[in-house]
Amino acid sequence: MNKNRKKTPNQERSAVGLPLEKVGLFLLLLSLSMLFLAFSIGYVFTRSQTSATGVYLPPIFILNSFILLASSWAMHQANKAYKADNTAGYQKALTTTMLLTIVFMGAQVVGWFYFRTQLIGDNIGNGVHYLYAISGLHFAHIAGGIPFLAIFLYNAYNKMREPMTVLLYFADPVKRMRLELLTIYWHFLDGLWIFLVLFFLLNRLF
Repeated sequence: MNKNRKKTPNQERSAVGLPLEKVGLFLLLLSLSMLFLAFSIGYVFTRSQTSATGVYLPPIFILNSFILLASSWAMHQANKAYKADNTAGYQKALTTTMLLTIVFMGAQVVGWFYFRTQLIGDNIGNGVHYLYAISGLHFAHIAGGIPFLAIFLYNAYNKMREPMTVLLYFADPVKRMRLELLTIYWHFLDGLWIFLVLFFLLNRLF
């Protein structure tokens, strides 16, 4: 037996026994959590230095929360369909996730531009730039996840046409792990957005 045989991705483990890709994702999520927390603290500090009210939160940002929740639910359904070897359900769930994500991003751009008068006019001095920075950073990480989602979507339709290829696809442990990691990432961004919306709403009220 060749002891120097190259390991496959699912065999590559970190010092703590977890796949390297999973460790990398957890480190990324930890870094993002600290970054958004720093922005949130910075906003609270900025507001504490003035007598201004909280930042006006465009209603479309609240609507976007439900769109992102639906996207996260669709991603969860994709995982369930994958584990159940349900090709049609898997394809449909991934397509729904992609469409909802695109709608979310489009609505986000509308919110930035359509409500710019309210965001700037009545919010000078109360840290409105934090709203743009935080929502923009979140937008960037949503956009960063789209290529990975697109790869899964492409494979779902182009590599699952024959019974044998479908069987091999669903039996691949690496694909299963990567789909789970993408789902965790999606759920994290969803939860992060809900936190940010509630954070700005509470700061508007108090």
